Amino acid sequence: MILYTVTGKAGNEGFLDIAKSGDITGKNIYVNMTNRCPCNCVFCLRHTKELLEGSDLWLKDGEPDVSTVLDLFSKYDLEVINELVFCGYGEPFERLYDICKIVDELKKQYPALKVRVNTAGLANLIYEKDITPELEGRIDTVSISLNAPDEKEYLELTRSKFGIKSYESMKEFAVLAKNYVPNVVMTVVDHVMSEEKIAICRKICDQLGVELRVRPFEE
Repeated sequence: MILYTVTGKAGNEGFLDIAKSGDITGKNIYVNMTNRCPCNCVFCLRHTKELLEGSDLWLKDGEPDVSTVLDLFSKYDLEVINELVFCGYGEPFERLYDICKIVDELKKQYPALKVRVNTAGLANLIYEKDITPELEGRIDTVSISLNAPDEKEYLELTRSKFGIKSYESMKEFAVLAKNYVPNVVMTVVDHVMSEEKIAICRKICDQLGVELRVRPFEE
């Protein structure tokens, strides 16, 4: 499933193909372009919930190319949606330059289109350079999964292939992104993390100069 909507609450999401979602007015439309990810998180949905045939986000036929994604978008009026979000089981920034091409084309037709990327924040490690300048004029919000109050717990949770340096790189990415992206937020999940650890994460975000969003968790 490449384009989808979310029908449930955080922690109990239902993923629905946009073709089956009816009127898309006011909805967030999500774009799923890759299974690849530098992390192997212990809490990832691909590990913790059954992947139901026909409703999951695992790309069984490989990654869609740019023209395929744009062809899918051509069927819809994106002027009526709330926000376009690059998000899936994989890390969206694994396909940074394809995202840029897609957003460039869509914003020609919809200049006011709001675009968000949900990310692990490890793109600079993936590309071995600072990629945040590529986000300017394209991405309106970057939402980074903070996940933990320190580098040791972060690595235990995410099992990042980049090792212990991942945590500091993720925080640096947030700071660099502020130069090019109007809205940079970091997220943790309520009840999964203790109030004490959330307080530490809030202090970290204050120091970085970004917003902390505590996502609600539903059993």
